[in-house]
Amino acid sequence: MTAGSSLQRVECIPKLTGEAKFIDDIDFPGVIHGATVRTPAPCGTLKGFTLQPGVPWDEFTIITAEDIPAGHNFIAHITDDQPCLVERRINHADEAVLLLAHPDKQLLQKALPLVKLDIEQGDPVLTIEDSLSRRRVVWGADNVFKSFTIEKGDVEKIFTSSDIIIVEGEYRTGAQEQMYIEPNGMVARADGASVTVWGSMQCPYYVHKSLAKMFSLPDDMIRVVQTVTGGAFGGKEDYPSMLACHAALLARKSGRHVKMIYSRGEDMAATTKRHPSLTRHRTAVTRDGRILAMDIEFILDGGAYVTMSPVVLSRGAIHAAGPYFCPDVRIRARAVATNYPPHGAFRGFGAPQSFFAMERQMDRIAAKIGMQPDELRRRNFIKKGQAMATGQLVRDNVDMEGLLERALKEADYHCKRRRFDAGNPASPVKRGIGFSCFMHGGGFTGSGETFLSSIAAVEAAPDGRVRVLASSTEMGQGANTVFTQIAAGALGLPFSMIEVAQPDTSIVPNSGPTVASRTTMIVGKLVENAALGIKQTLLGSGLLREGYTASQFSEACALYIKKSGHLKSLSQYKKPEHMDWDDKTYRGDAYGTYSWAVYVADVSIDTVTYETRVEDFVALQEVGKVVNPVLAEGQVQGGVLQGIGHALCEEVLWKNGHMINNRFTNYIIPTAADAPPIRVFFEEDPYAHGPGGAKGLGELPMDGPAPAILNAVMHATGADIRSIPMQPEHLMKALEDSKEGGK
Repeated sequence: MTAGSSLQRVECIPKLTGEAKFIDDIDFPGVIHGATVRTPAPCGTLKGFTLQPGVPWDEFTIITAEDIPAGHNFIAHITDDQPCLVERRINHADEAVLLLAHPDKQLLQKALPLVKLDIEQGDPVLTIEDSLSRRRVVWGADNVFKSFTIEKGDVEKIFTSSDIIIVEGEYRTGAQEQMYIEPNGMVARADGASVTVWGSMQCPYYVHKSLAKMFSLPDDMIRVVQTVTGGAFGGKEDYPSMLACHAALLARKSGRHVKMIYSRGEDMAATTKRHPSLTRHRTAVTRDGRILAMDIEFILDGGAYVTMSPVVLSRGAIHAAGPYFCPDVRIRARAVATNYPPHGAFRGFGAPQSFFAMERQMDRIAAKIGMQPDELRRRNFIKKGQAMATGQLVRDNVDMEGLLERALKEADYHCKRRRFDAGNPASPVKRGIGFSCFMHGGGFTGSGETFLSSIAAVEAAPDGRVRVLASSTEMGQGANTVFTQIAAGALGLPFSMIEVAQPDTSIVPNSGPTVASRTTMIVGKLVENAALGIKQTLLGSGLLREGYTASQFSEACALYIKKSGHLKSLSQYKKPEHMDWDDKTYRGDAYGTYSWAVYVADVSIDTVTYETRVEDFVALQEVGKVVNPVLAEGQVQGGVLQGIGHALCEEVLWKNGHMINNRFTNYIIPTAADAPPIRVFFEEDPYAHGPGGAKGLGELPMDGPAPAILNAVMHATGADIRSIPMQPEHLMKALEDSKEGGK
């Protein structure tokens, strides 16, 4: 069946037995090892370098910017502004300057500190405010990578009305490290005519594009193979293009296979993280709780280069008004440059930042007008037929009020709130409960899916075994299992007859990147259509009849292939007819559909140690149709735990633009001991353009935990904290400040 069955993960046995090989496990003939010399300064000018004695430098392969083909020293992103290697201008700490390779890994590590860089240091820009002041330029004339405004109605007119209440608030979120289990790694082989790379990645065709541009080679001379990948969460969307180019440059010069595997410290210091954000809200509300106008300023810290900032900004801004109907909305969005390593994709892709601000603002509005937080939401939830901030009409059967009622009931919200309000004066432990309401658009924003025009294919062998061909990568989320279920369901075959090909650009078509909650909804639909194409071909040939068995399908495949040579079906994305989007004005249908959710957090706070624990968590979401219930539940539980880290402990500490807590030992993430019971519930409203009715799920669970937790903290303590991560010292200061303010 297509949906609703918890098929065991198809890759679990190889991973459990060790048969699955990650990139550092794979042996390549004559391989040598590569490493990167990085700048310690966040900005400045590279004057030169010297190779100090201590190693036999003549045995090393050394790459500088001069070894890169003229005019090609860039990594192909949205904007080609990020150099592969520094030539003169340094824009962030840990930026790559030189590449070294040697057969002996120990000697290679000894050589790295013997490369002395001559740097004239500059004055770095290390805050959003400094970037906006324009006193020091990082990028362009105004340090702004991308800006746009979403407008609906006349916001200023509403704010001049006399009979309204205005609530303002400023909210901040910090950088967050993806903390995948397997660090970035790549192996390359190159000669003058072709380049092949193998590695841990999300988006093989992104890497393919960068290599083709750097080496000026035709597409068919570039081959990119995704190996078993130990997690990504967005952190292996764009950065593998950089590492692939580095490894390929060393491979071309040395004539050998070159393996580059980052240490944990290097991976954390040099690669992308979640964008820090600053969001300002100004909301006009009536005394009976009806929101009349939202004026939102949404700013992201993009780091030193553009990379993914424009698309992260667009998703965050489009979601910034939340799942509410408001007749007058203005959202002004900017991504600005600073002298940090570029920030990039991370699960949620901008929405966790803007939802944190929106849902904290909603609880503060409720407190200001003396209304219960749930009642305020009920009076403002968007409904089918109403227009969102972009003017997109809601076509889903949205029942946010029903989701809220069920989530609060499952969490025993009202009873707990009354009990926690009564409290226990003798106990140092305070309890609170809070919730958040949100949604997440599936697929690329606006015209993105049309631009990609993704293709997936399904082919059958003479024995009836079917192979799914797509560039979507398995990285722990269960994509291969879901594709297996979708193809088996469309063809009416046992799961054992389906195989999903490992992404290899010489074999699989470009079905787009494995990002944006699009793998199941968008690519899965292409897989379903391609599988149905195989079925229709066999039915149309007369070799098969409806109601066939697996053996009859195999016989039909053998006869068809004997006659025609092959049996393969391709499916290419076509946008739903209802979608209409204007990239210039940010008006129209931003997404084909949305998944909707309400999350409830029950917290305890020790007022002696100021530690916050999440004691219970309810996650309710409507995701169209659940393909694999066990995998879906796991996705939600994992996302919630990442959200707890985002809210309470995952703080990136910077010193002069360099991450100084770049270890598992001092970058604190939630462990199993910190995980509360995470109770997951689903509602279903099938989406016509998803396989079996499925919508996107993967990113949604990251959006809601942080505001639910901080709203619970406010309920427990009264502390109006508007910045995350909220560590014990932050809560202590907030409570002490509130005591002093009350004197």
